[in-house]
Amino acid sequence: MFKRVLTATDMLYACDAAVVTALEIAKQNQGRLSVMHVLEPSYFHECGPLESVKDFKTGKETAASLEYKKAVKEELDKKCAGALQPYGNYQIDISYGKPSIEIRRWARKFGADLIVLGPHAGRAEEEKELIGIPIGNTVEDVIMNTTTPVMIVSSLIPKERLNFSKITVCVDFSKSCKTASEFAVKLAQKYGAKLFLFHMASRAGTESTPSKETIKEFCRVPEGIEAEYGIREGTQPYWSILDYAREKDIDLIVMGSHTKERGEKGYVGSAVEHVSAGSSCPVAVVTSRDALLKMD
Repeated sequence: MFKRVLTATDMLYACDAAVVTALEIAKQNQGRLSVMHVLEPSYFHECGPLESVKDFKTGKETAASLEYKKAVKEELDKKCAGALQPYGNYQIDISYGKPSIEIRRWARKFGADLIVLGPHAGRAEEEKELIGIPIGNTVEDVIMNTTTPVMIVSSLIPKERLNFSKITVCVDFSKSCKTASEFAVKLAQKYGAKLFLFHMASRAGTESTPSKETIKEFCRVPEGIEAEYGIREGTQPYWSILDYAREKDIDLIVMGSHTKERGEKGYVGSAVEHVSAGSSCPVAVVTSRDALLKMD
């Protein structure tokens, strides 16, 4: 299912949660793992970025030369060796440019069928720049502009929880939610998981509240998959989703996203932003039906 898993990290001194999670998923599927690090330009001029970065050891300006890229690759390989080398089926890739663009470009080149990212850059976390920011611009841009599912991991996940025995999908009857629901069903079939279909109504129990049968029909849950339906009243979808996930001890949350339609400006949506940042379990965001084709 996930035969080519790509993750990206800007941390050269440790193997972060996104890398560890991506590795375990690659192992489950006997897949190839790409661990990517993007060298971000230290500044721009009128003609675009200069081939200059801050040295990861000294902090001084240095050229993004082949020698420097090789040194960065060796450093990352060394720091992640304990986790990666026993598996063996991985590669470390160093690129230069704007992180979101390079991640998307490399995902296409690598043929990734899953991208695993943290909600923020490690640099931003260290510098305490995250007050009021659910997810970073890099993650948001990747979600909006890729057809590959993006899994967001905010903390280290116990290995056994990555078996995804309990999967919830957030149902709002939108076009993107339809794709996310089909994605969740396929995951449930693969992992033998119980599927939790969650809908937040503005006023539960009213005539406008969908029935369990309506939700089941929308999500096309086939026979043989154990399913549970949750309908809650609330005004903040992300809070209700997180509360439901904690209550049901969910292993994976699957969501669609309000991405751009033709000719429209794209946006991720506040529910995806806040759930991704606040969830203790991974959150998979699916925006394109192309993601389903690789799962067959």
